[in-house]
Amino acid sequence: MTKQYKITVNGKTYDVSVEEVKSEKVQSAPVVKAASAVQEAKPAVSSAPSAPSAPIDENAVSVKASMPGTVVSFSVAVGDKVSEGQVVAILEAMKMENEVTAPASGVVKSIHVEKGSSVVEGQVILQIS
Repeated sequence: MTKQYKITVNGKTYDVSVEEVKSEKVQSAPVVKAASAVQEAKPAVSSAPSAPSAPIDENAVSVKASMPGTVVSFSVAVGDKVSEGQVVAILEAMKMENEVTAPASGVVKSIHVEKGSSVVEGQVILQIS
């Protein structure tokens, strides 16, 4: 059975048809096929935080995203010394660039997201020890 849907991803609308495929041995997920009249579908952007490159250290000071957005740049790297209030990253949200500052002085222990990554409010961006 095939169903037709219109899906909007990042402001672009796609016509898709979803066909449920059943097998006697294994039940598989629905198959999504893009309609020919509309742009080729891109993978959906997840609103869940991306997996950190290093585990979160509960003893380190976490620098967190103050709002959902995209990490535009970092002004520090792992091992750099930072001062309280120093800008460590730029977060773009609602077409505005926002400075992310260090809440404490120390050394950058780990960076948990990549430049260009989407983050959610409260997500750990980097840690200072």
